[in-house]
Amino acid sequence: MEFSNFSFHAIQDPTGIMVGNRYEFLVDVEVDEDDELYTAGGLELRVILAVDDNGARIAHYNFVDKLSKEILEFALEEDEEQEVLAFCQEKL
Repeated sequence: MEFSNFSFHAIQDPTGIMVGNRYEFLVDVEVDEDDELYTAGGLELRVILAVDDNGARIAHYNFVDKLSKEILEFALEEDEEQEVLAFCQEKL
C-alpha cells in the first residue's frame, strides 16, 4: 500500500465537546491489482486524526471507492495503522 495525493483540513467543533483538535485527511491509496482492496476507480482513505496534549491518534478511518463513493468494510492491520498515523503526523 502506497500513499499518493492527499489533502486535509481542520474539523471545527462548534459545541466545544471534543478535547484537542481534529483533522480530516483524504489520502489516495495505491494497491496492486491482486490486492483485495483494489478497485478499478481508485481507492481513498479517509482518516480522522485527533491531536491533543497526549499526542496524535487515529480516531476513525474508512476506505472509500473513489468512483462509486462507497465505503468499503476493510480494516488496517496494526503496522499499516502505524504507517498511516506517521504519514498524517508528518503532513500535519
